[in-house]
Amino acid sequence: MELLFSLQTLLISTCRDVAPVFLLILLYQFVLLRQPVPNISRVLFGVVYVILGLALFQFGLEKALFPLGKAMATQLSSPAFLKGPGAVATDLTWHNYGWIYLFAGCIGFATTIAEPSLLAVALKAQDVSGGSLKQRTLRYAVALGVAVGIALGTYRIISGTPIAYYILAGYCIVVLQTFTAPRSIIALAYDSGGVTTSTVTVPIVTALGLGLAETVPGRNPALDGFGLIAFASLFPIIAVLGYAQVSTWLAQRSRQKE
Repeated sequence: MELLFSLQTLLISTCRDVAPVFLLILLYQFVLLRQPVPNISRVLFGVVYVILGLALFQFGLEKALFPLGKAMATQLSSPAFLKGPGAVATDLTWHNYGWIYLFAGCIGFATTIAEPSLLAVALKAQDVSGGSLKQRTLRYAVALGVAVGIALGTYRIISGTPIAYYILAGYCIVVLQTFTAPRSIIALAYDSGGVTTSTVTVPIVTALGLGLAETVPGRNPALDGFGLIAFASLFPIIAVLGYAQVSTWLAQRSRQKE
């Protein structure tokens, strides 16, 4: 009964959130365009599917993904697991958390590969480029960037260093790359940083950061637990621009040898 009540509450909340968007579309359609909505029955069915899908997705986040990410962070950062039985949290330093860095990188890579929004962008990029830019290669480059970013973000949480240093340094690198990378890849690289922070990546990565901040001594979840999403947005830009730069350099070197 508790699960049904929670699902009912989410359905009502989702209807309230979706209603303004739907009403705005109807307002433009009937008042400004003064045209009937084509295939109104199909549109209504679509709205119902959207509401059900969003509600079930939020339900899954609360009941599965958030607890799972938090549990993994808690177990992997346990002193007994990292340094053996009898160890306490004060015995650990940043280099003892190797399994956390590895897990963070792997989960960042895996969730990014599974992102439907990234797949959509990669397929469009392949179509527009005439097949010269492979969707699989782009997805792997973005996923690698997210993996590095999430691993570095977990190091920031464990070490307690300010996030501003990482973000400023990262965007300085992006600016330098923007002036030297091929123009055809720049806009796509910036978009790649946005599509990684979507339905699959955000819940698990957020739960990981919060769980880690609650476990590591001296860390505050409100101050240190967030910020991993910023890393997941920044480092894919660096990775895609770097991929384009390396590809261009290899192509030029090949032509020079000929």
